Amino acid sequence: MPQSQPTPSAAILGVMHQAPHAALPAGSCDCHTHVFGPTDRYPLAADRQYTPGQARLEDMLRLHDQLGIERVVIVHPSPYGSDNSCTLDALLALGERGRGVAVIDEKTSDAQLQAMHDAGVRGIRINLETDGIHDPALATRQLQWAHDRVKDLGWHVQIYTNLAVFASLESVLDQLSVPVVLDHFCRAQAALGPQQPHFNTLLQRVRQGQVWVKLSAPHRISNAPDCADAAAMAQALIAANPDRLLWGSDWPHPGAAPGKPRQREVVETFHPIDDGRALNRLLEWVNDPVTLKKILVDNPARLYDFKTP
Repeated sequence: MPQSQPTPSAAILGVMHQAPHAALPAGSCDCHTHVFGPTDRYPLAADRQYTPGQARLEDMLRLHDQLGIERVVIVHPSPYGSDNSCTLDALLALGERGRGVAVIDEKTSDAQLQAMHDAGVRGIRINLETDGIHDPALATRQLQWAHDRVKDLGWHVQIYTNLAVFASLESVLDQLSVPVVLDHFCRAQAALGPQQPHFNTLLQRVRQGQVWVKLSAPHRISNAPDCADAAAMAQALIAANPDRLLWGSDWPHPGAAPGKPRQREVVETFHPIDDGRALNRLLEWVNDPVTLKKILVDNPARLYDFKTP
């Protein structure tokens, strides 16, 4: 299969990115990104938890051209609430290169869901972690509601939560008929290693093919230099079932600074993450080209309904 060739690097939003150590397989996909702005066109939700800077579609495409990434999944970010306009406009501009994960609420109509599907949305996100939802009963109700809204569209439900909350959802997971995707290693703490509580539950579900996991944003689960201790988590998941894993950059890397409270009216700086290094870290975790192609090409194509060239 032809491989995707990167272009020469330049700073993007003030960050330089390493070149990939190897050419990526054609059709490689970044399965977790966000687009923000312009603010005057896409107003932020009044009840948002933070105020992001601007990170436009053209910036993301320049990054992906540098890295040799040909496909992208835009995950609707929480500061816009359930107004998906920014994400949908980006998907319309991307065409077959892009897919999306939306955020909806009780006011979202079936007609709006169909319009999202036509634009390229293939899932909805439940953001339990950012909203501070750790109550198993509430998490269960949200998951069941999300499942019922999207099952007829053939979408998946993406959940941002931690291992303990995920483990509490075991009984409801068995009742679902749609794929379930877990963000950012399901918030496993890399310093605690694969033996930490509930990680084996995650591995078992992955092994059985019942959930998908994004090997994304290791800086969210690791404080080690170069996220070195995330390797054991990634390799345990790869050994469990490489057919249920995805990779995402989490560009442009929103998130609170450690130990600092969020201030809604202050623009929050994105984390200066080197996404070329993040991609090279994946290449180090994966020890063969077949598995790499599964994670970067085949699995995203199947889950997000990318068309075969």
